[in-house]
Amino acid sequence: MNVTSLFDLNGRSALVTGGSRGLGQAIAQALAFAGADVAVTARDVASLGETVRLIEDSGKRAFPFALDVRDVDACSRVVEAASQALGGLDILINNAGTEEIRPALDVDEALWDRIVSTNLKGAFFCAQAAARQMSGFGRGGAIVNLCSLTSYVGIPTAVPYGSSKAGLMGMTHALAAEWAPLDIRVNAIAPGYFRTAMTDVFYQDAAWQQAMLDKIPQRRFGAMEDVAGAVVFLASGASRYVTGHCIPVDGGYLASI
Repeated sequence: MNVTSLFDLNGRSALVTGGSRGLGQAIAQALAFAGADVAVTARDVASLGETVRLIEDSGKRAFPFALDVRDVDACSRVVEAASQALGGLDILINNAGTEEIRPALDVDEALWDRIVSTNLKGAFFCAQAAARQMSGFGRGGAIVNLCSLTSYVGIPTAVPYGSSKAGLMGMTHALAAEWAPLDIRVNAIAPGYFRTAMTDVFYQDAAWQQAMLDKIPQRRFGAMEDVAGAVVFLASGASRYVTGHCIPVDGGYLASI
């Protein structure tokens, strides 16, 4: 058995939402390195320039699309357009997300709707549109959702975010069970503490950094490339009998609490 070939994504096509920076950009680049052609989305298509360059530098085709995942109709249109551009769709990475820290007593409807509509509703309707494309081509596919440590544990001042990510975990389980007969696998990863544009405000506090490092057995924060192996595994034939699961990529944080 050629184990290496199980991770080969040559001839596969992928769509990554929220691919302009951070984890989304790293995931798009990793899929391209593994051999996939990659479509990427962001609310501002101009922000995808660097990601497109990284994909093309890997020798693969890149297709940028503007998408606000809170717009259900746009999710359907863009996923279909990406599938047409790619010549089919094999992989969806639901990465688009947002977060805002606010005490629960101060959360208003607008904040709740913005976070939950982005992180949960948007992920579902992108998955639904992707599944229609995957089943239409008759070759199945793989969907990977970006969950969070808050899918497992409660974090004060992050109630809307944690609610959306716990919901995303439930969605992963349910879709995996429902779409298995279509040969569509649905899994997730739960990144631990990674410094991104969205989370940078926390890392500006040295005391917070030390407190977090003390809770992580590996005693370091995640690097962008740390998500690459887990995502490629879940997107590739190496995980063809794995569905409905979430892999924490957290340096041992969840195992230690």
